[in-house]
Amino acid sequence: MDIDALNQVLTAPIKRSLSDEIIVRLRDAILTGAFPQGERLREENLAASLKVSRGPIREALSKLEREGLVVLNPNRGATVTMITRKDLDEIFSLRLSLEQLAAVEAMKYNNQANFAEMQTCVVQMGEAVTHDGSAAREAAELDVRFHELLVQAANHTRLYRHWMELRPQIQWLLLARTINPDFKDYAVSGHQNILDAIRQKNKSAVLDILAHHMSVAYERVASVYIK
Repeated sequence: MDIDALNQVLTAPIKRSLSDEIIVRLRDAILTGAFPQGERLREENLAASLKVSRGPIREALSKLEREGLVVLNPNRGATVTMITRKDLDEIFSLRLSLEQLAAVEAMKYNNQANFAEMQTCVVQMGEAVTHDGSAAREAAELDVRFHELLVQAANHTRLYRHWMELRPQIQWLLLARTINPDFKDYAVSGHQNILDAIRQKNKSAVLDILAHHMSVAYERVASVYIK
């Protein structure tokens, strides 16, 4: 991608620390598809576009590699990760294990504040579908936020840390889904069922519901990424 194109992608004033802002901008460009899978990210071009030295760019790319969004190759430099079937299998299988454990732990702590926020996410998901243009991104962000709140409700530090490592990849995959009228039916009811089972402390139900929920999400994402 040339400098002019980069200038259109990496816009908006810097409001955070320089290093954090660079990471946020590059991550956002990947998540929204401005930098597609396999795109080569040249340090010199990124630095010129953002008007910074190559050091902070290199640090940001290293962080994005740890998040699974970028691959660093000694010969080719940085490229946006290419999603494979194996990647999907690993992300969704690990995510399912973490969230099933989180749901069971959340029943013990019964964190009503988290549950109330999760309920708000469910309501907003249904409303997001009617917002032209921003529906896909808003729905994906609400979806990820719901599951983050679920993991937080488990009050399990190490579990939360591992889930947060997956978070950028989860959001990236969810943004690929086609948002259509049936999103309200399967997404809203699916998340509501998860929350209801946790509130009712129905362990077997929530494990089954999460397994089905992840299976549906997996198939919808796979239909986009895996040809």
